[in-house]
Amino acid sequence: MRYTLEQLNDLEDIKNVARRYCRGVDRLDPDEMKSAYWPEATDDHGVFVGNAWEFVDHCMVSHLRWKSTSHCIFNHVIELDDNGLEARGESYNVSYLLQKDSNVLDTWHGRYLDLYEKREGEWRIIERVCVHEFTMSEAVSAMEMDASKFRQGAFDRPANSRPIGP
Repeated sequence: MRYTLEQLNDLEDIKNVARRYCRGVDRLDPDEMKSAYWPEATDDHGVFVGNAWEFVDHCMVSHLRWKSTSHCIFNHVIELDDNGLEARGESYNVSYLLQKDSNVLDTWHGRYLDLYEKREGEWRIIERVCVHEFTMSEAVSAMEMDASKFRQGAFDRPANSRPIGP
């Protein structure tokens, strides 16, 4: 399929929405995470079903049980509607969640099914359904290197709207 320049921009803008969501939840930055959703958006995350901005507030508390998290999205398929104002997306997700008080890594595998809406030139999620494939928890041990010299995962968590980069 050939895309127009505007459609290519739309696709990239939508991918940025998905990345903002992931960075926002991983950095415990509610403003960035909320910027991925329209205020009246809904999110069905199984353990939470309702307004997406309320889900963000829920995550800011529930994710404190992990020392660090990495929400990774892959295979992001986006279909633009002919009207240019809506799109549907499916992205595969693997989340790595290191427990705060033990050396246990929780890993979550699933997909995000999204409905995106464009308003005044801006794309955001209007509806999200989170599909669970499987989870696992496993004890982890440190690599044979002195990782203590690196800044740790909690270094910029919460990010408090800190700019991207050093």
